[in-house]
Amino acid sequence: MRKKIVAGNWKMNTTLQEGIGLAKDVNEALKGAEPKCEVIICVPFTHLASVNEVIDANKLGLGAENCADHKSGAYTGEISAAMVASTGAKYVILGHSERRQYYGETSETLKEKVALAFENNLTPIFCIGEVLEERENGTFFEVVKAQIADALFHLSAEDFGKIILAYEPVWAIGTGKTATDDQAEEMHAFIRGVIADKYGKEVADNTSILYGGSCKPSNAAALFAKPDVDGGLIGGAALQAESFMGIVNAF
Repeated sequence: MRKKIVAGNWKMNTTLQEGIGLAKDVNEALKGAEPKCEVIICVPFTHLASVNEVIDANKLGLGAENCADHKSGAYTGEISAAMVASTGAKYVILGHSERRQYYGETSETLKEKVALAFENNLTPIFCIGEVLEERENGTFFEVVKAQIADALFHLSAEDFGKIILAYEPVWAIGTGKTATDDQAEEMHAFIRGVIADKYGKEVADNTSILYGGSCKPSNAAALFAKPDVDGGLIGGAALQAESFMGIVNAF
């Protein structure tokens, strides 16, 4: 049975003090609760160690929003996977559309990041998804398939099975356009088929695929009801405990 997951991606938001407060609020909301999914918050590098001290790791997972594609060395400003792991974090978001778009991350870069995440016992939340032009010109299936194959299909079935995927229709993030529940399910089912073709049905059936396109408390239940949508990677709605928990409770 694959895991149901709701993961918050705080992006470049909150000061350290604000972030600790938000983490405490989410942690408090989970006390005594029995959510029907795993709950994770992925926070800025500066927050990781401090947030780790104020949350119950049995209730709330902690992740970083990125890591470097090198182990260590003269890479000023970069944060290695080992540094992330040393804070107590267990997850790392890799390949987010913003990293691909603004910082030129490629499949080759992401291969290195995935390898380093595994070396440091971090679970990658690996992002894939098409931009508006690719959605409109009908190439979206092949684009997403290539993003998975080029960065991940060198992995053994065992290692691939450690990855959480997150599908982001980039065209539906902050554009006023929205993907329908059926569009989300169509892509998630396609992704599962691509995995099955490579690794077999069992691996595909056990891979959690999260939806990352403007998921909110108002639309989460309908999305999560789809058979191939296993949860959400949540942006803006993760910045308030109440709205984030509204999505967690949609399961």
